[in-house]
Amino acid sequence: FADDDEYLKKLKDKLKEEVDEFIGSDAEEELVDIIEVIYALLDFMKIDKEKIEQSRKNKVKKKGGFKQRIILEEIT
Repeated sequence: FADDDEYLKKLKDKLKEEVDEFIGSDAEEELVDIIEVIYALLDFMKIDKEKIEQSRKNKVKKKGGFKQRIILEEIT
């Protein structure tokens, strides 16, 4: 079994791998893999999934999201 440091590093490496695979394929399955790794990170870090979802919603209200397809070129 991996110790905490090694496990966290492996999860981060796996997240990068899955994101790279999605970028190369646009496959829905790769998005599922990304979510699975994120859920594993949340569990490891003892972060509640509902809390993170609420944080996401709050951030969208405060800073906006991606649905409007606005491209931010720079921040001044």
